[in-house]
Amino acid sequence: MLFSKRVALTPLIVVFALLPTTLLAQDASIGSVRTEFKLLGPNNTIEVERFDDPKVQGISCYLSYSQIGGISGAVGLAEEASEASVACRQTGEIIFDPADVEDQEVVFTQRRSALFKNMRVVRMHDTETQTFVYLTYSTKLVDGSPKNAITAVHYGELGGGQ
Repeated sequence: MLFSKRVALTPLIVVFALLPTTLLAQDASIGSVRTEFKLLGPNNTIEVERFDDPKVQGISCYLSYSQIGGISGAVGLAEEASEASVACRQTGEIIFDPADVEDQEVVFTQRRSALFKNMRVVRMHDTETQTFVYLTYSTKLVDGSPKNAITAVHYGELGGGQ
């Protein structure tokens, strides 16, 4: 009986592995623009998404990245490009517990191919200037990409006039 349950679960595991990356995206889809028409399957697009920093209230980050369409893109087998852009902004009062915020940690991950490629956003904490720095890049099982983008959000007091 145990063997039949494993056989029944195998197709579900395969289907999950082949889901398009857009179904696994975090937070909010802001919009997209078509970059290339595809006769079969979805068009190639540039997607824009927002995610809120999970440990720093009041900071939202906006990511743009390409999405391959066509048949391979529709079934999640396309190898997506490593290029991405990130812009993080203060969208409310910045509140965080310094004990919970590490000097450097991954705050966003999205699958960019069926098996081995991920896009990540890492938050770095520059305590000297009271600034959070966000870096986006792609990883791959064997080798990643040096293509990256960076943005920063200052949370301390500016000036110093008395």
